[in-house]
Amino acid sequence: MRYSQYFIPTVKESPADAEVISHKLMLRSGMIRKVAAGIYNYLPLGLRTIRKVEQIIREEMNRSGAMEILMPMSTPAELWQESGRWEKYGKELLRFKDRKDAEFCMGPTHEETVTDIIRREVRSYRQLPLNLYQVQTKFRDEIRPRFGLMRGREFIMKDAYSFDVDSAAADISYDKMYNAYRRIFQRCGLNFRAVEADTGSIGGSSSHEFMVLADSGEDAIVSCSACDYAANMEKAEARQVQVTDHAEPRPLERVATPEKRNIQEVSAFLDAATSSVVKSLVFLADDEPVLALLRGDHDLNEIKLKNLLRCESLELAPDAIVEKVTGAPVGFAGPVGLKVRIVADHTVAGMKNFIVGGNEKDLHLKNVNLGRDFSVNLFADIRNVVPGDSCPRCSDGVMEIWRGIEVGHVFKLGTKYSESMKATYLDAAGKEQIIFMGCYGIGVGRSVAACIEQNHDADGIIFPIPIAPFHCIISALNPKDESVMGAAEQIYTELTNAGVETLLDDRDERPGSKFKDADLIGIPLRIVVGNKNLVNGNVELKQRRGGEVELLPIADAMAKVRQTVVEALAQ
Repeated sequence: MRYSQYFIPTVKESPADAEVISHKLMLRSGMIRKVAAGIYNYLPLGLRTIRKVEQIIREEMNRSGAMEILMPMSTPAELWQESGRWEKYGKELLRFKDRKDAEFCMGPTHEETVTDIIRREVRSYRQLPLNLYQVQTKFRDEIRPRFGLMRGREFIMKDAYSFDVDSAAADISYDKMYNAYRRIFQRCGLNFRAVEADTGSIGGSSSHEFMVLADSGEDAIVSCSACDYAANMEKAEARQVQVTDHAEPRPLERVATPEKRNIQEVSAFLDAATSSVVKSLVFLADDEPVLALLRGDHDLNEIKLKNLLRCESLELAPDAIVEKVTGAPVGFAGPVGLKVRIVADHTVAGMKNFIVGGNEKDLHLKNVNLGRDFSVNLFADIRNVVPGDSCPRCSDGVMEIWRGIEVGHVFKLGTKYSESMKATYLDAAGKEQIIFMGCYGIGVGRSVAACIEQNHDADGIIFPIPIAPFHCIISALNPKDESVMGAAEQIYTELTNAGVETLLDDRDERPGSKFKDADLIGIPLRIVVGNKNLVNGNVELKQRRGGEVELLPIADAMAKVRQTVVEALAQ
């Protein structure tokens, strides 16, 4: 491909609304262009990389035994109503009516549609297991689309769905997908972690997220320093360690704390450590007030609390409800004397003589003790893990916190959809049984963006060879010189014939401009053909990653390019 005939609209400056580096570099390198909030055109370079990721996905999905299908973007409301998600999914579900006033939605995911296929076609256990996947455009009406392809409204996704006779068989399908995902992201050249995760609105019994490690990641992930345990922050378990304060209980003391509402203000005013203060947070769990207690230096994990309470909705109570429940404005709530359900984190159980809100304006209580002053209905793990926490799986490691970008998610769905939608089969005895399901998603464009977040420098993108739009770029420094252009053409032809995807920069531009564009678009290998070195039969070979430059004979440079590409694609 010749650069002069290829559509690569690079720009020098980042658009003002681009916040993260992948968004900036994908716009600057001419990979994407914005159409509307969270909706983008994929230009030639961007689409080439997208297709590379898709091809790796297809190869590994097919290798695992999955079969590709294609389902429509639009889904009739009746299917979502059967599963119960029409009402529950929320405003991210883009609903519309056709000319006959029938209700539809744009599919953000396709559990309902694929379950409908299976319940119509599968009759016998002999037809199972099945795993069907598609690579298709999805739409989720994000309240705040941002970060380019990282959080868009319209996006390309690979979604797969497995169907099995029972839970044990479903576990086998899940493990196949888990291992296929590991191969996919390894082949894409990504540094990632597979972490335990909450199932969220998809539902099911358990799940794993595949997170690309990057400082700009939106999600916090937790891993053990000594074993393989890893989880996202929502799911990460805080190990229950019995730490008991053996101090003698002191008399309860009422202390005026004028306008001191948050933990930092109260602890500073009373000259106390934040760990000696207990937070009291009033929540509405399915509209019923619940008081959650945790140590002042810890943060509440709302996902854990919601799962513990098994409620459909959980939200911080509005100010009016807090005042109604506690008799005091926000900032002065405490457990003493309250007539509501109280849930406390395990770390509160061993505390003595701690500080809580006094349920009166400008009042806190000191020397509060469990049992004597109030009781707790339930102790549980309801906090976020912090660095240095003991590992919940092994006795040697401590928790480390990383930032990550979710690029894939696998779920054990069980019978959540098959039961509500009556997807069944007849077993060997002729008895009707419910099908067990799993679902497995990969954000294709998001994977490309995550790769850029992880692989870039001040000059631009540094693509891993397997998903780079081109493997090699040939920079002809003076294309009007017949000897330069002849050598560049020869190298281009031989590399292309050898299976190396090559871009020939034949533009009549200054060398500096060509080098800047080559670095910006992230082509892994660059051969520079110029008069000065060509008289001796040499060219420059530069590695985009690391910047290593070698002066080599033309044949040696081509051989090294071929070898580098072959080795990278064979991993």
